[in-house]
Amino acid sequence: MRQGVLCVGLLLLLVGCGAQPGNGLQVGAKAPMVKTKTLADVDGDFSRITSYRYPDKGMYQYSLDDALEQGKPIVLEFATPGHCTVCDKQLQMLKGFMAEYGDDVIFLHMDQYQNPEAFKAFNVMGDPWTYIIDQNRVVAYKQSGRMLYGELEFAVKKVLGVAG
Repeated sequence: MRQGVLCVGLLLLLVGCGAQPGNGLQVGAKAPMVKTKTLADVDGDFSRITSYRYPDKGMYQYSLDDALEQGKPIVLEFATPGHCTVCDKQLQMLKGFMAEYGDDVIFLHMDQYQNPEAFKAFNVMGDPWTYIIDQNRVVAYKQSGRMLYGELEFAVKKVLGVAG
């Protein structure tokens, strides 16, 4: 009996960390203007904006609504690395992309504990979720779960107009 209860508990825990494919704002939809916390809003205290152990301040410089006003593509990552190792790995990869594409693309991280309004506005459950929003505020790409480097690179280049 105990093993059955343990198995069910583990299954529920895993489902909570995984993104559900039928959820989320659809490709082609206009990204919602949502005010989200920035690093300035929390007086530079990363623990009040993310559960990520190695945050990059560049991911928390803009509120989502302000980022949408910049006229640049956005890579928007919904991830809660405090309880999701896949999310942690996804954010590590994004930090590398920021070094390469940070002048042309805005990278934002939304942690469900600190910016739940963004999760609600995009109708995402579970994490990670990656959205790429074009310069016209339209969702150009979305993927639930972990992305491979090549997948993200292709999607970013495509929204920048440099993909073949």
